[in-house]
Amino acid sequence: MKGLFFVIGLLMIVECSMAQVSLPNTIYAKYTDDAIQLDGRLDEPVWENAVRISNFTQRELNVGEPATEKTEVAIVYTANTLYIGFWGFDREPDNLVAREMKRDFNWGVEDNFEVIIDTYDDDRNGFLFVINPNGARADAQILNNGRSFNKFWNGVWDTRTAITNEGWFAEIAIPFSTLKFKTNLDQQVWGINFERNIRRKREQLLWQGWSRDSELELVNRAGTLTDLDNIKSKTFIEIKPYSIGGAELTPEKSEEQLNAGGDINYLITPTLRMNLTINTDFAQVEADRQQINLTRFPLFFPERREFFLEGQDYFDMGMGNRIIPFYSRRIGLAEDRSTVPIIAGARVLGKMGNTTLGALSMQTVSRDSIPSTNYTVVSWRQDVLKQSSIGILSANKYENGRWHSTTGGYGLYSMSELFGDKNLNIGASFTQNINSDDFDARANAHRIYLSYPNDKVEFDMAWQRSATPFNPEVGFLRRENFQEFYTELEWKPRPKNHFKWIRQFSFKGLDMNYFIFDDTGELQSFFYEIRPLGFETRSGESFEFNLQRRAEGLREPFEITEGIVIPEGEYWYNRMEIQAATFSGRNFALDTYFNWGNFFKGKSTQSAFELSWRTSRYLKIAANYEKNWIDLPEGSFDTDLIGNRIEYAVNPNLFGSLFSQWNSEDEEVLLNFRLQWIPIIGADFFFIVNQAYDTSGNSWTLERTTILGKLIWRFVI
Repeated sequence: MKGLFFVIGLLMIVECSMAQVSLPNTIYAKYTDDAIQLDGRLDEPVWENAVRISNFTQRELNVGEPATEKTEVAIVYTANTLYIGFWGFDREPDNLVAREMKRDFNWGVEDNFEVIIDTYDDDRNGFLFVINPNGARADAQILNNGRSFNKFWNGVWDTRTAITNEGWFAEIAIPFSTLKFKTNLDQQVWGINFERNIRRKREQLLWQGWSRDSELELVNRAGTLTDLDNIKSKTFIEIKPYSIGGAELTPEKSEEQLNAGGDINYLITPTLRMNLTINTDFAQVEADRQQINLTRFPLFFPERREFFLEGQDYFDMGMGNRIIPFYSRRIGLAEDRSTVPIIAGARVLGKMGNTTLGALSMQTVSRDSIPSTNYTVVSWRQDVLKQSSIGILSANKYENGRWHSTTGGYGLYSMSELFGDKNLNIGASFTQNINSDDFDARANAHRIYLSYPNDKVEFDMAWQRSATPFNPEVGFLRRENFQEFYTELEWKPRPKNHFKWIRQFSFKGLDMNYFIFDDTGELQSFFYEIRPLGFETRSGESFEFNLQRRAEGLREPFEITEGIVIPEGEYWYNRMEIQAATFSGRNFALDTYFNWGNFFKGKSTQSAFELSWRTSRYLKIAANYEKNWIDLPEGSFDTDLIGNRIEYAVNPNLFGSLFSQWNSEDEEVLLNFRLQWIPIIGADFFFIVNQAYDTSGNSWTLERTTILGKLIWRFVI
């Protein structure tokens, strides 16, 4: 035991001594009255006089080593705007990886520059801004020190870039009105951090917090931005009206579609925003990606509407993805995913001191047999200790004089300094159904979990339960009447002396999900996986080989497809799986998946392929194909799902896509064409064409065509 304690103590000393702070860790902003031309050239005198930081350190591939390409950042500001200057020197500018230009591009495969700003200076929340050498922009809100990542937030800001024979350079302009911060201070002190990715080298550089157990989103490891004197967040009212026009055409008739509505945004305080929406419309939202269901559990479709995505992290109580107390797709969408119009709604999101608040109330119209319904969700979260929190959430529905509520509380203990720089999360959640027409104390669900998410060793475990009568009418259950016991242990060493072409191995000896019926304790499902070999190469390719043991306990016969029914009983079987992918940042990229073996009392093979071709920064073509072969004693069948996607961009403010999909279950082709134009920052024009074809015969039969144009403008008063 003494030897064990000695080793643990030694490890703690070694871990604590790992430097994550690169001095200087403070960047000083410089005030200017001069106009700055946003062109990416950085040739104004103020940039020459600004204090630049250049002490960037590798997180990948060679942790702790200096940057191989000179990188500098400086910050200046005016009364209304924060400007960030970036000097990305590169000895091979012709080899920059920059193939996207659209808004909210996929920055994980591009050369890029990222900035995260913790305006609250609370070491928990931040605003993330990302650009690439083409001037493409992306942004996100970071909550709970990186545990919540809302990439659907769209701030009002702009950037310009320039590529020369010395590298690529950029200017970023962020109005202070886009950022929420305390205004009762003479001088602002914010957390800030920067990241640069040199994709051809797979090199990732951070200014601060460059440990492999850290990421840019861990704002508690950021540096400091200071010398922002006497700035104020401008109080304003933002009005965003929309108008929409078009038609829906079918072989039998044509129907015009004209509509108008809009949003009003108002800052109640510098850190708390209210949003009012009238006649809310989501015509510009891309169609759901089709899925083929070979289980007896319902399919989950993620939210795609920006209005709900922007605030979804405020209404997350940490219950995972099997028990979801608030599922925003219940609002404005019927069970068949058809639209239920929204009359109006109100939303309040923000932070006051150590309290994070979220409130949402929406009223839908009556449609066919669906009554007019009010949905109201309230969330309160309180910061406690250094990185932890407690909170409550209540999701409510009122229709036809009946009130339903799913209300509960949760807590999270989190730290990122275990053994020096390791991450640990421990949490618990509880929620209860309350109905005006009856009350069942057993109608509840809860979850307890522990997560140790670190670079070399990752360990997770959880227990959760959804009691038999629990039914969150404004939420979603992937399965009902269950208890789940989950644990996973993954070891991810990085070779040093041998296999130097491998960046990181992945070995998994434990990955178990054990489900039982809550009312009887009998088997519902079982999944166990071991991974004898998995790795990612230094060039970005990846491979996994997995062995699986599965089981299903059927209480009643299960119709897996039309005419084929699996009898009730308990089924145990073994499967194998291979996953392989090339680096997605290449011009050509391939992602494959094979899973084969026993299936109930028969056999099945599942396969999936996705191929993408980036022809240039203006065009990307991708295609995917999924195939299932099922051979059971009760019958045999196969399924197909085909999709393809063409993305194009003329410039960072004019881009779109053509998306098509077909599956053998529905025998219907869905086409979605989408064009987005940003005439000024904050305004949008969309042109959308949706078509559906019936393929059940020997030819395509056009069922319907929808053509829409939608204009959203922004006024500030």
